[in-house]
Amino acid sequence: MDEKSISETYGRTVYTDDGNFFGKIQDAVVGKHSVHGWVVQITSESILKKTVPTVKAVIVPHKAVRAIGDVFLISGALDVPSPEPDSEAAKAKA
Repeated sequence: MDEKSISETYGRTVYTDDGNFFGKIQDAVVGKHSVHGWVVQITSESILKKTVPTVKAVIVPHKAVRAIGDVFLISGALDVPSPEPDSEAAKAKA
């Protein structure tokens, strides 16, 4: 198995396993001996940005990653938070 530096993954695109663009790898969350998660920068084209417009980045748990290659493939079954009705964004729209 080839070992690679985590920094080689920065900037790679992330897609859900159902083909939706999710974002770009920004950083990794590492423990003493393993990767715990991936910080994904959410861009304007992201499927998540359409659901939560104020989001800038999220941490995707490593166990949700299906494959890592030229792109990251993550489970589309991740829980996507929805804005609370009394949030600042909701108040601004009212």
